[in-house]
Amino acid sequence: MAKPTTKTDLIQTGNDSFQKLIDLLDSLPADQLEGTFTFDVSKEKGAHWERDKNLRDVLVHLYEWHQLLIDWVNANLAGEEKQFLKEGYNWKTYGGMNIEFWEKHQDTSYEDALTLLKESHATVIKLAEQLSNDELFSKGAFTWVGGSTLCSYFVSATSSHYEWALKKTRKFKKSLKS
Repeated sequence: MAKPTTKTDLIQTGNDSFQKLIDLLDSLPADQLEGTFTFDVSKEKGAHWERDKNLRDVLVHLYEWHQLLIDWVNANLAGEEKQFLKEGYNWKTYGGMNIEFWEKHQDTSYEDALTLLKESHATVIKLAEQLSNDELFSKGAFTWVGGSTLCSYFVSATSSHYEWALKKTRKFKKSLKS
């Protein structure tokens, strides 16, 4: 996946990756959508392999990261200084935040998780559409972004995260055939 270099690329890449995920989910047997992952994670790297037990967990994870982005951008654009991660977390400790998200949604159904994700994806894309190419791609366009570009946060919350979800969902689909 090529790194987006324009606002149009960012939106297209985000939408394309999202649609791939939706298409993959739609290809799964309906009676398995709420099933528990049974594939082997012993050779996989990353705490998320142990954390996420089903598709719902993957979808709400994406949704919650959309919320981080939406809240962070909107707050800072409105003049309210806010960090990207939830209060009390940093880039070394955000794994705990992901566990909080997981715990928060243990009573969320697969269908509700999918609805939340579809709505939050649309909101993220709408937010990107409201920003200029320079605001998204120029370092220093916003002091609250730090030394990065705002685009990098959008990519992280959309296409990069969708590719992560696709990998996990493909592994689940493959395990259904075993």
